Amino acid sequence: MIKVIFVCLGNICRSPMAEALFRKKIEDAGLTTRIQIDSAGTGDWHLDHPPHEGTRNLLDKKGISYAGQISRQVRADDLQAFDYIICMDASNVTNTKTFGEIGAGNFIGKLSDFVPNATWDDMPDPYFTGDFEETYRLVDQGCDHLLAEIREKHGL
Repeated sequence: MIKVIFVCLGNICRSPMAEALFRKKIEDAGLTTRIQIDSAGTGDWHLDHPPHEGTRNLLDKKGISYAGQISRQVRADDLQAFDYIICMDASNVTNTKTFGEIGAGNFIGKLSDFVPNATWDDMPDPYFTGDFEETYRLVDQGCDHLLAEIREKHGL
């Protein structure tokens, strides 16, 4: 089982959007028994909250389920358990590393790391920009490339 966790600041906008969209892509590819997905935040301001209303509205519009998603904070055991720790921006990478030791062979980096010739580096945070559509477009692009990388690397 390959384990992927998406990480952002509060786990209410970007990372739950990525979790829901990546889960749909995994389901569509018939890989739900091969890839486990989760999300978390580096901050604790929104613990136990559902995704942000803007994220929920956009996912509803796209027909993508976020059922059962509740925000949580990164835990030290996540850094050992997840093969791919996919952060939304550079500060998330730095902050995630403060939670503990990264497991041997586990990847930690940004979603943009998987997009060849990306025109973006850090995922814009719609909590501050208000542009959930732009974030969705970039998350979709990043998730496509991440899935392709996982399929190629793990023979799926």
